Amino acid sequence: MTQPTQLDALMQRGAHFLGTRFAIMAGAMSWVSERHLVSAISNAGGFGVIACGAMTPDLLDREIAATKALTDKPFGVNLITMHPDLTALIDVCAAHQVGHVVLAGGLPPAGAIDRIKASGAKVLCFPPTLTFAKKLIRSGVDALIIEGMEAGGHIGPVSTSVLAQEMLPEIAQQVPVFVAGGIGRGEAIAGYLEMGASGVQLGTRFVCATECIAHANFKKAFIRASARDAVASVQIDPRLPVIPVRALKNAGGELFTAKQREVAQALDEGKLAMAEAQLQIEHYWAGALRRAVIDGDVEHGSVMAGQSVGMVTKEQPVAEILAELVEQATAALERRAA
Repeated sequence: MTQPTQLDALMQRGAHFLGTRFAIMAGAMSWVSERHLVSAISNAGGFGVIACGAMTPDLLDREIAATKALTDKPFGVNLITMHPDLTALIDVCAAHQVGHVVLAGGLPPAGAIDRIKASGAKVLCFPPTLTFAKKLIRSGVDALIIEGMEAGGHIGPVSTSVLAQEMLPEIAQQVPVFVAGGIGRGEAIAGYLEMGASGVQLGTRFVCATECIAHANFKKAFIRASARDAVASVQIDPRLPVIPVRALKNAGGELFTAKQREVAQALDEGKLAMAEAQLQIEHYWAGALRRAVIDGDVEHGSVMAGQSVGMVTKEQPVAEILAELVEQATAALERRAA
């Protein structure tokens, strides 16, 4: 497949930063973004990212080693900033000479960025606002991912199109910026690249890849769903800040509401500190997601999906998905140039 010069030129900065053929990153999805999918995406010219999630340092060590056995292409690791073993996880990445570490879940704790960069790795972070983006750039991050509320999993309150318009003109010259959230076709990729993005990140589109280990029930739920089926969870107690999670509507959403009530009551009774309460909420999602992805319980588990889920219509190989996205982006750019 020959990639046209125009798309090459628009992706050049992002592809060079990632060390890949295409400036297309895969979103890190817990239980989904493991060795098989990550290596397949990297082997096909994209950039796979291991979702560390709640893994222990030992588990991450094994996952990185297993991924390296399946690909000699670059891939990254996504670490959650609130993980109690963050420093040890960073050291595991350094020991394996992982080239790119993505920090998710808020402002990185003191020293985290410097520790990652000291190993020679590049650091990517998610800024929810322009002010936050500028602060991260001053802190030394190498690239940013701006993710809108259309995305699956943990989301912010602002749409991708608004964030892109607000942030790209201000920061795209300073560091490579990847746009994420609700991207399901190449036309959108072309549009964001023309706005100044160095590349894009997609998660939902890769869930039904042949190489993805997700349960057949999980994939079927994606193929059947439309955009309006992917809804955000609701926070019920103002004292218990909950980052909304976008997932397909099911009984699992009601279970999360019940879990919030249970944790709020424990806070009321002084049985839990705030940090522990937030960790319990995070662990709930990890467990609920595993039930859906691995066990196939798509009714009571959490079927995290972005609003682009309506554009997932069949199971297909990663290479085919990437080829489709590139062809669509190319055609869109050619139409605009005509």
